[in-house]
Amino acid sequence: MKNRIYSALSVGIVVFITACATSPTGRNQVLLFSEQQLSAMGDQAFASMKEELKVSNKRVQNDYVECVARAITARVPDSVYSGQWEVVVFDDEQVNAFALPGGKIGVYTGLLNVAENQHQLAAVIGHEVGHVIADHGNERMSQSTLINMGSQAVGQILAANEVAQSGTIMAAIGLGVQVGVQLPFSRTHESEADLIGLELMAESGFKPQQSVDLWRNMEAASQGQRPPELMSTHPSPDTRIRDLQANMAQANAAYQSATYRPNCRS
Repeated sequence: MKNRIYSALSVGIVVFITACATSPTGRNQVLLFSEQQLSAMGDQAFASMKEELKVSNKRVQNDYVECVARAITARVPDSVYSGQWEVVVFDDEQVNAFALPGGKIGVYTGLLNVAENQHQLAAVIGHEVGHVIADHGNERMSQSTLINMGSQAVGQILAANEVAQSGTIMAAIGLGVQVGVQLPFSRTHESEADLIGLELMAESGFKPQQSVDLWRNMEAASQGQRPPELMSTHPSPDTRIRDLQANMAQANAAYQSATYRPNCRS
């Protein structure tokens, strides 16, 4: 049994060492997938969404979102994506937006009812682009791959040694991994994207303090129907606001140094 455990651990250590990277905030990451793989997945997912969801045909609305997105993506390093970003507005009540590897941005019209001005919309788009800059999609897929490898190895060890109640043990391990690893990991990504997005919007000429107003609007729109932070993939709005405020002085300095002030109108 010990030999099997050591073998599984050895494989995990080798994978970890060979795929180690560092996020923009200095956090250690494990990235198992190539940039080309992630871009291909992003292209495929975006194409499917354009087929399945209604795309807005309102020119003023589209031009407004495009204006904000262009200002934000102009600050994205070429090492992340050097081409023209594709921006699509989906006619859907979801209060959400997303960005995908390969230069794809989607904004749902429901968000435009909560993000009250160009600065608040820039906070959301900056956050979503921050996920791409920090390789969060790659990191989450890599984490899931390693967790699956580990779970399979543990399951095989329990089965080979005819451990009683192995199903119950595996279920407990799964819950422990979700609460103890996956959810905090996801919250870390969200917090990191908030800070990257704050810097992006400030450097792009959008008022960073409006990011705080955005999250107050988001909290009001949710009407208190959020799970406790411990059981959530996202930090609570209060946590996000506190972290944004802690980094606001640096963001304001970047905003004051910005040479361009966007004028995007809805």
